[in-house]
Amino acid sequence: MRIIDIRERTVPIRSQIRNAFIDFSQMTCSTVAVVTDVMRNGRPVVGFGFNSNGRYAQGAMIRERFVPRVLSADPASLQNEAGDNLDPAKVWQAMMRNEKPGGHGDRSVAVGVIDMAVWDAVAKIAEKPLYRHLADTYRGGDADERVFVYAAGGYYYPEKGNSALQDEMRRYLDLGYSTVKMKIGGESLEEDRRRIEAVLDVVGEGRRLAVDANGRFDLETAIAYAEMLKPYDLRWYEEAGDPLDYELQSRLADHYEGSMATGENLFSMQDARNLIRYGGMRPDRDILQFDPALSYGLVEYLRTLTMLNEHGWSARQCIPHGGHQFALSIAAGLGLGGNESYPDVFQPFGGFADGIAVEDGYVRLPQDPGIGFERKANLWEAFQPLLG
Repeated sequence: MRIIDIRERTVPIRSQIRNAFIDFSQMTCSTVAVVTDVMRNGRPVVGFGFNSNGRYAQGAMIRERFVPRVLSADPASLQNEAGDNLDPAKVWQAMMRNEKPGGHGDRSVAVGVIDMAVWDAVAKIAEKPLYRHLADTYRGGDADERVFVYAAGGYYYPEKGNSALQDEMRRYLDLGYSTVKMKIGGESLEEDRRRIEAVLDVVGEGRRLAVDANGRFDLETAIAYAEMLKPYDLRWYEEAGDPLDYELQSRLADHYEGSMATGENLFSMQDARNLIRYGGMRPDRDILQFDPALSYGLVEYLRTLTMLNEHGWSARQCIPHGGHQFALSIAAGLGLGGNESYPDVFQPFGGFADGIAVEDGYVRLPQDPGIGFERKANLWEAFQPLLG
């Protein structure tokens, strides 16, 4: 068996929203198809992937560096020991051939897109949902049949006041979510205080609300916000400062006893390890948000989970960024603490399979082989051009 083609297409994720740092009106995304020569129901097995929101499409790197390396590799060198499926780690090694250490960022996104598609193909060849394949391979068959999800929203929309923000959060609760997240740092501290209190009037208690500054603050501002947030007892205070400013994160922990979250903009096991070593993160309360689609894929994420275990962290403290089905499958298969969700934004890539409702803050997974992209109609439509 072998990979016969890898195709990439750049598509827009246009959305008239902003967080504390960027707007998303020009955001793009790479979609990828990994075509194999394995036949199921008279058709070749094809795996699909895409990159999470917040990072742009990586078409040039995918087409010029990583695809040629995989397609030029000896097909046998990409197979598992039985020779009846692909080995994602071997495909990953082929992609990273002749790449220097370090430089994690856009490169990790390009590799992560292909890695997602490879895992989708692997699970389809194995004729299992990906989460079940992961549980069977890495957890002795112990899978979570439902996963905690929270609704990420509360962006700064043009001309959107607090009443509209409250309506948005009510909609998430009506959809079945128990926990929501909103943006802070895009307006003054006092304006954000008013926005937070408006949302709390809807959700009822602080533990049902998380806030996200998207790395906007210097240490002084991060501490000022921490003092403002303390009385609300929120679910977590997310990414106060630059993701690589481990000293800021560590010093902030001296001022904020509640849960903090970060990691979505760290793209390698080594960066994640530096956060654990130097960022003052606390394994009894803090949340790690590494996104496998942005950080070299699941092959690298498995290394990150091994590192976390060695440092005394439970996988249950990991709640990936991205709000996509790939991370949902990983959460269910590897026993993570949950997954982000985007009910209203970043379509068609955000959200989960059609017809599977959120119930009391949890969602179940489709039982089709692979990740289940085919069960999300608007996303499946976006993949169709890759099939020619």
